[in-house]
Amino acid sequence: MNSIPVIAIFDVGKTNKKLFLFDESYRIVFEKTLQFTETVDEDGDACENLEALTAWGRNSIKELIELGEFDIKALNFSAYGASFVYIDEEGKPVAPLYNYLKPYPEALKKKFYNDYGGEIPVSMITASPVLGSLNSGMQLYRMKYEQPEIFEQTKYALHLPQYLSYLITGQAYSDITSIGCHTNLWNFPQNNYHEWVLREGIAEKLAPIYSSADTVDARAFWKDFKVGIGLHDSSSALIPYLACFSEPFVLISTGTWCITLNPFNKKPLTEAELKQDCLCYMSYRGVPVKASRLFAGNEHETETKRLAAHFNKPADYFKTVEYDEKIITAFTDNTPTTPTAKFSDRVLASYKTYEVAYHRLILDIMWQQLASTKLVLQDDEVNRIFVDGGFSKNSIYMHLLAEAFPEMEIYAASVAQATAVGAALAIHKHWNSKPLPADIIDLKFYAKPTIV
Repeated sequence: MNSIPVIAIFDVGKTNKKLFLFDESYRIVFEKTLQFTETVDEDGDACENLEALTAWGRNSIKELIELGEFDIKALNFSAYGASFVYIDEEGKPVAPLYNYLKPYPEALKKKFYNDYGGEIPVSMITASPVLGSLNSGMQLYRMKYEQPEIFEQTKYALHLPQYLSYLITGQAYSDITSIGCHTNLWNFPQNNYHEWVLREGIAEKLAPIYSSADTVDARAFWKDFKVGIGLHDSSSALIPYLACFSEPFVLISTGTWCITLNPFNKKPLTEAELKQDCLCYMSYRGVPVKASRLFAGNEHETETKRLAAHFNKPADYFKTVEYDEKIITAFTDNTPTTPTAKFSDRVLASYKTYEVAYHRLILDIMWQQLASTKLVLQDDEVNRIFVDGGFSKNSIYMHLLAEAFPEMEIYAASVAQATAVGAALAIHKHWNSKPLPADIIDLKFYAKPTIV
């Protein structure tokens, strides 16, 4: 029996660690999901179990080869950002994989921004809001001053996707999607590392930059592979859309955060945008992607729990509520314009039913979404908005989005495992002899509601 040509993708989230095999038509032919119990760092703060993650990365390929059912042509990796693995000359980790939510010392943060021109100038140049440990470059800065012996031992600090690639190839590289994602490391106007990275001796701890669209030849377990160097997950999730659509678009990627990504907004990040939680990601081709963020998924989770308790309904009852134009029409402020009140400030007793209250919640979220998306929607050429993730399946959200942007074509988009597919597409030419399939993304059009 002939084995199936495939690419293996490791997709590492904070909670779920996934392994996929895609055939040449980008169909999933194998998948496996694991969860590792977190461990703690030297301060007792929760962090990734790096030992378990390393063993899983190395052993999984061997297990797949031994199955004999698949012919693994290539490997690639996507993972969450803002996380470094510090390796020594022999490639062994010398420190924990610190959690990007680890509290950052206020005095050290103050010293950094005082030394390099202040929070606003640094943030504008690096397209990185002040986020403490979530600015991964600040983790390296902290290590230099608080753990100089570990800093000295470190040959390279590899972002997590690149460490996973290193486990297979033994070659250390840096990737622009990881470097360019709110790290404080990259000077966007000059397209190079920021001055502080050089002055502090951080640059020598960063591996050479290698193209996210290219591969490294590697041999493991008696088999040759083409191996990508890995991508930051948010940038990877955008790749299927960049691959399938040449006309300008905006993507609202929804989950805990609703992130509006505009790959076609070429205008530099402004101070006003920065203060409203805008930032820039970097595409796998090294092009800045302006983005705005809204904590709407978190708000939705919190408020649906409050609704369920008040109306004595199951926690997931909202999944049964369909869009009702009459409910929206009954609200005196039924057209999303600018943010007003948050739903958390509203009194639930003023709503007769769960359904009415839930429509109010989504309308309130839509007001915020309108303002957030408009921050990066500054290009007259963009006439389509794609929504993926949880809210793309929410008919109320989608109809109200169509109402909020009547001049746009609004689509709910669905890509099975978009982040993993993006990592496979990034190196398509190195492993796949077939043209890109036309059916990677499923679209559902939402027309503007007729509210009278």
